[in-house]
Amino acid sequence: MVIGVKRIVLWFMSTLTVVMLLFGYHTSTSSQPGTGVTSSLSAPAAPGSGTTSGSAADGRSSSASGTTVTGTSASTRWGPVQVRLTVDGGTITDVTVVEYPSGNGRDQQINARAIPILVQETLDAQSADIDMVSGATVTSEGYVESLQAALDKAGL
Repeated sequence: MVIGVKRIVLWFMSTLTVVMLLFGYHTSTSSQPGTGVTSSLSAPAAPGSGTTSGSAADGRSSSASGTTVTGTSASTRWGPVQVRLTVDGGTITDVTVVEYPSGNGRDQQINARAIPILVQETLDAQSADIDMVSGATVTSEGYVESLQAALDKAGL
């Protein structure tokens, strides 16, 4: 009889521990945006801010700091992604993500991490031959598509 009670208590305590662990686990799908990377390269433009006011119909504009070229907006299943480049002397000097998915906390969290990585990869590679960001495949694919369109417009 004592052995049966010990087994019941052991089973109950094990079950209680598993339930407590499950309810105490914090998933990454919370609606709070991540507090990840912050730098001048990582700050994406406000979504939907469009092209610069002085740009031509083909998405190009010139200034003292180089030529600005905006790629076409790439449709993804989570929303459009659009990239703007500043090119000076055949070198990409700046990348701005004009439009990206930001409809919910999860999108904001993913893109707060992914966009700075994609921007830095572009500046390092000076081309659209960059790695995808794990966990942000859809945004990465849209980014590369718009980036390639901007590079084509810039003649790179």
